[in-house]
Amino acid sequence: MSSAAGPQVPNVRGPVAFDALPGALRNVAYSAARHPGAGPPECPSHPAGPAAGTAAPPDLAGGANCQRYAYAVLAHFGLRVPPLRSAELWADRAATRRAAPPEPLDLVLFDAGPLAGGPEGYGAHVGVHLGPDRVLHLCREVGRPAVWGYADFAARARYARFLGAKRVVPDGFREG
Repeated sequence: MSSAAGPQVPNVRGPVAFDALPGALRNVAYSAARHPGAGPPECPSHPAGPAAGTAAPPDLAGGANCQRYAYAVLAHFGLRVPPLRSAELWADRAATRRAAPPEPLDLVLFDAGPLAGGPEGYGAHVGVHLGPDRVLHLCREVGRPAVWGYADFAARARYARFLGAKRVVPDGFREG
């Protein structure tokens, strides 16, 4: 970890970075019902996350979808994201900004291409860029967090298009 002030970015990449996460972030079950904005009983709208370096929010015990999981990973490193679904995240300019190329702890979005009648990013899959060719994500196919390369996403029709990356703006979101 860096000793600089502000969010602490891991200095290890790929599977090593995954192995360094607390067990609560390595053992999350996939649940499509547990997405940002879902109401009780599935999950509260956006519970207060942990301080950097502490355990994952307790609401992940019941599972998460890709966005909720990615946001919990970023919260572990002190980066907060509002409870945005994928299209909202892609359009957001207050708490995030587009980033190219992706850097560690940027959110990355994948989809099957534009959806007729839907906004850009609708239904996109969200992961966390860990480093060159490494993305940490949670998907239905695997059922638990996994680290894939970009070619692994491209080989699946539903993730074939890399939509882009979003970087959390420090202090861009404050929980009320």
